[in-house]
Amino acid sequence: MYRVPDVQAVQEVADRLGVKLSATDAAIYQSHLARMLGEFDDFVQSRTEQAKAPRFPGAREPGYRPSAEEDRHNAWMWKCNVAGADEGLLAGKTVSYKDHIAVAGIPETFGAFAMEGFIPDFDATVVERALEAGATVIGKNVMNGLAGGFGFGGGSGDYGRPLNPHNPDHLTGGSSSGSAAALALGEVDISFGGDQGGSIRIPASWSGNVGLKPTFGLVSHFGVGFGSDQSIDYTGPMTMTVEDAALALEATAGYDGRDPRQSKAVPDFYDATSMLNDGIKGLRVGIVDEGFVGASSEVADSVNGAVEALAALGAVISKVSIPEHLTVGQAQMAMSAEGALSLRESGFFGVFAKTYYPADTIAAIMKLNQHHPDQLDPRSFLSHLAGTVARKNYSGRLYAKAQNVRPSYVKAYDAALSEVDVLVMPTTVTQAPRFEPITDRSEALEAALNGAVTWSAVANTRPFNYTGHPSLAVPTEKRNGLPVSIQLTGRMFDDALLLRVAQAYTQSVPFAQYTSVSG
Repeated sequence: MYRVPDVQAVQEVADRLGVKLSATDAAIYQSHLARMLGEFDDFVQSRTEQAKAPRFPGAREPGYRPSAEEDRHNAWMWKCNVAGADEGLLAGKTVSYKDHIAVAGIPETFGAFAMEGFIPDFDATVVERALEAGATVIGKNVMNGLAGGFGFGGGSGDYGRPLNPHNPDHLTGGSSSGSAAALALGEVDISFGGDQGGSIRIPASWSGNVGLKPTFGLVSHFGVGFGSDQSIDYTGPMTMTVEDAALALEATAGYDGRDPRQSKAVPDFYDATSMLNDGIKGLRVGIVDEGFVGASSEVADSVNGAVEALAALGAVISKVSIPEHLTVGQAQMAMSAEGALSLRESGFFGVFAKTYYPADTIAAIMKLNQHHPDQLDPRSFLSHLAGTVARKNYSGRLYAKAQNVRPSYVKAYDAALSEVDVLVMPTTVTQAPRFEPITDRSEALEAALNGAVTWSAVANTRPFNYTGHPSLAVPTEKRNGLPVSIQLTGRMFDDALLLRVAQAYTQSVPFAQYTSVSG
């Protein structure tokens, strides 16, 4: 039975909303509140027919949590076997998902102990479409999540640290860290990660994967949740070959009526494979000067070597300057704090859109925020603090400006892309740093909030979460036993062109040697 707040409780709620009520006024409000809550309860308990939870048909076994012996690199949250259609673009391919993507009947933790036991009843669109295309879903991967994680080091997080298969003493990258490790180990063909500031491309860079952050909206975000501002949030494929990335994109991309973020520009079908092997002769490639700021000598030298390989394949190379590349992160940070706070307050999948709302997932995350806020990732909590104070200081103007200046940053990159076809720079300016464990609580908190490793890692990835341009991380080689990665960025919906460039490059170099965990 629901509870009607007494007069004092009504006064307390009103006070949180900035209104001081006398006991007399509060009693009047309380009587009307009781009536409204009764109507709410009648509605919640009614048997009015609801939209069915979307999911690929067929019975599913629950799977299991692999043992430490089976999962020596801590890449897997859950193992399962969900068979897709008998034939299709992904027939014969195994697929896994970062543990913030809903797979009906399979546990989902969002990287937080407090979510143990939660099982979604629906499939995210990227799950449903992969199964329709013939893939077999084999599990969920460890992630930096709502409770933090060790992809960027430090001492805060649940479920332990995924180990970098190239060198376990080094970081795997976050937040799609388990996906990166599982791929590098050859344990799965395709893993869908999530990217709010580089969380597909950074682990791909440090772990030797191909990682695509698609054009904004090209791949449906329905059923994918993380708690970030939805206008910078993406899902996309991580693989060990460019061909698998292209197949995964083609199988899952396209308009989906359940994702309100998609515009009319998103096609119903996206061709990522028919021109994959057409080569790059005459293609104009622009080296972004600002993308090399802070790059280590090993990274800069390797990426420049990859550019020389593109030139040898017939690409026309030039240098470009985009000064805005060094300041765009400020705008995204300004937007993210209030955006994440609004999502926390409104519900995990937002409000206002006419779409399917997964009630069980929304309720589970709401309960986590209400009853276990102390278990949140420290950086997420800091963001909520900053958003709360910023909203009070600027009355919404900070968020509004951060959204409204976005076109000027998009224009800056579009201007460069009017002169060249593809922009190149390092994916990350350093290789995977060594993991430095922190056992002191205060030191761990300071490390999490300072985020020195994170801020360096996102320098070249975060801008394109904000602008929406497609960006692809591609391994170049290994230096001192660790992968280096080049990032390709293109015009909106030119994802297929980026894959074509990457295919030409990887076919011209001893790619398997560079990505092998023993190479």
